[in-house]
Amino acid sequence: MSAVVCLVGLTCLSAVSPAVAEDAPAATRQQAATFQVAPARAGRVLAGVHTAGRVVDAGDVVRYSWPGIYFEGRFRGTGVGIVLDDPDNDYDVQIDGKTVTTLVTPAPGTHWVRGLSKGRHSVRLVKRSESPWTTSEFGGLVAVPGGAILPRPAPRHRQIEFIGNSYTAGYGNTSTTRECTGEEVNRTTNADLGFAALTARKLGADYQINAFSGRGMVRNYGGGEPGTSYRTYYDRALLSVDGDVWKKPVTWRPQLVVVGLGINDFSTPLNPGEQWTLPEALVDDFRASYHGFLDTLRARYGPRTVIVVSATHVYGTTLLAETTEQIVRERNAQGDHRVRYWYYSDEGMEYTGCHWHPSLADHELISSRLDDVIDTLPLRW
Repeated sequence: MSAVVCLVGLTCLSAVSPAVAEDAPAATRQQAATFQVAPARAGRVLAGVHTAGRVVDAGDVVRYSWPGIYFEGRFRGTGVGIVLDDPDNDYDVQIDGKTVTTLVTPAPGTHWVRGLSKGRHSVRLVKRSESPWTTSEFGGLVAVPGGAILPRPAPRHRQIEFIGNSYTAGYGNTSTTRECTGEEVNRTTNADLGFAALTARKLGADYQINAFSGRGMVRNYGGGEPGTSYRTYYDRALLSVDGDVWKKPVTWRPQLVVVGLGINDFSTPLNPGEQWTLPEALVDDFRASYHGFLDTLRARYGPRTVIVVSATHVYGTTLLAETTEQIVRERNAQGDHRVRYWYYSDEGMEYTGCHWHPSLADHELISSRLDDVIDTLPLRW
């Protein structure tokens, strides 16, 4: 099967096969093409696609911010159009389970995949990168002439919510160098190849990746943006909109929540003028706030949801591991035995992603270790 991916008014990206399209440099795949653009159909976007992510339904478009959000659909025909307005982010387009192209900061318009075999196909659009400063828009799927958009896929029974920072977001995980500019971080971040998405797909689960790089439970990296933390943004669907509150659908009740916060709280020394003068004060605030956050999750999802509190190696300190383990012991002592502690070590890790973040191989390793932990949990899938 060959596929041609077209952007309205520009050139097409041609792929000999999905595997080649995923791996070959974009410059080797471009070739001129002419085509006609079918207009986007009016109607409610979410009627034609399945998503588990935090989105705002605006009728003819859906808006969103968090990384890793995906939209899944089905169609009949030799191609499909994807309506996007997002000049800040990158997306993978997957047809029948294979990535056929990456849309890099797509301009407003309909982006086409053409040259498919006749018949029924699945399509998956996934947001690779982070963009907490802006809002993205997806306008749905468009059939080629003679084709049709088919009923959306059914939601999966298994649901997992991942909460975290840059590790959970897949920050710079496809980079071949540790030294990266901000632009290079954006282009080399791929949440769909991070440990969260890897584990969820192996389990056949729908998932959310609610991750925000640089944010901590009470303190951000380097003490930046004081007065804010991850908790400032957690309840939002649109991260850049002050006061926004995500309207949780009744269908979203994850059986498992994996929390990975705290690296940014403890990885840099306290600065003069910060609200905590001693590490002990930071630990006390962190512990109390973490308990409050767990209370929020428990109230939202009920007593049956399993919550995994994770920690990992932080250079020069053991405060993250010690404090999170203490928090879990305290929850268990209070009678909540469905809060579990998970520490994943740095053994075997390369940290060759941007700014010493986990690489693709590291994410595979973390995912494997998480899989082993999930096998021990009292989950009723």
